[in-house]
Amino acid sequence: MRDITSRSGSLRIAVANASLKVSRLETIEAIKARQVPKGDVFEFSRAAGLLAIKKTSDVIPDCHPLLIEAASITHTIDGLTIVVEVEVKTIYKSGVEMEAMHGAAITVLTMYDMLRPLDPLMEITTIRLVSKKEGKSDVPFKEDYSQLSAAVLVCSDSIIAGKGEDTTGKLLVNKLKGIGVQTTVYEVIPDDLELIRQKALELSAANTDLLLFCGGTGLSPRDLTPEAIRPLLTHEIPGIMEAARSYGQQRTPLAMFSRGVAGFINEMLVLTFPGSSKGASESFDAVFPHVLHLHFVKKGWKHH
Repeated sequence: MRDITSRSGSLRIAVANASLKVSRLETIEAIKARQVPKGDVFEFSRAAGLLAIKKTSDVIPDCHPLLIEAASITHTIDGLTIVVEVEVKTIYKSGVEMEAMHGAAITVLTMYDMLRPLDPLMEITTIRLVSKKEGKSDVPFKEDYSQLSAAVLVCSDSIIAGKGEDTTGKLLVNKLKGIGVQTTVYEVIPDDLELIRQKALELSAANTDLLLFCGGTGLSPRDLTPEAIRPLLTHEIPGIMEAARSYGQQRTPLAMFSRGVAGFINEMLVLTFPGSSKGASESFDAVFPHVLHLHFVKKGWKHH
């Protein structure tokens, strides 16, 4: 099974349909009049389809078990063809297209089984995915992040003292590159409140679009990044780091201790991440690339 532990839960919707073509009008009339010997074709097949949606992971090995939060099945008659449409919804880390298609397939198979004595020449003609909406790939427009300039500052007394090498800042640089954002400034600085403020103001004055701090967000006496940055914020956005902490909390209880802050210093978006590679990586995954949409809103750039 695919590893989805790094994903965030989001609304997932899938619509699938399947078609059953009968060979004679009498079959359609029997369905409408509920005169099929095995019972009400639409109601029985709908029940079977709903059960199939819920049991998808039991019969398709690579499908993740998930909670189905809404499912609907409708039948439409078009001449000699009966079209089944299935819609499935959940809030989870994985999509529900297989659930929708499995539901559609079992619905038409149940109809086929019930109608065999009346019409052995029937044919299942299509089973297909109509649409899906899911996760980070589901955005109403595609952004070009190459026009953004980013800076990554690592706050660490120990690295400055030569007691270790930076891995977290380099990781963030690579993650930014992965979504199309180039880092123009990368630097390691000590946990010094005034220096942190000075660097942030310099980068804002240089029209930097995005500043990522990593380090100094915990509870050690020298963890001063939140205290340095919060007074500079012209627009604090608490929800960004709330989302990061919530994401991290699902993976380690220690995420509750992060004191990171986020917001704008004039036109520059600033985020303060933990110093550990794992903590910074999880914080990044929790809010990117969606957080970059703030620049397009604030600056009025056109969506592509």
